[in-house]
Amino acid sequence: MDISRAEQRILHLLAQGGRIEIERSDNKKIETAYCFTRDGWVYPDFGLELFRRLRRLKAIKSTDGHPYRISEKGLRLVRAQLNNR
Repeated sequence: MDISRAEQRILHLLAQGGRIEIERSDNKKIETAYCFTRDGWVYPDFGLELFRRLRRLKAIKSTDGHPYRISEKGLRLVRAQLNNR
């Protein structure tokens, strides 16, 4: 399965130890999503649409209310590269 370049970059960040944190509104709807690198920096080119695509592909998962991490399927989707370019 082919994935876009943006999805590939996010999966690389998550595979290296990053995480995705979400904020919910008062009616429990996901309002914003942030992708953090393993160093704690926020990745700027990440939005709600990209988060939903990764979740639809089952490339990320959250357990017990913790931040979203890369799943086994996400690890198979990501291609090994020296850097994210």
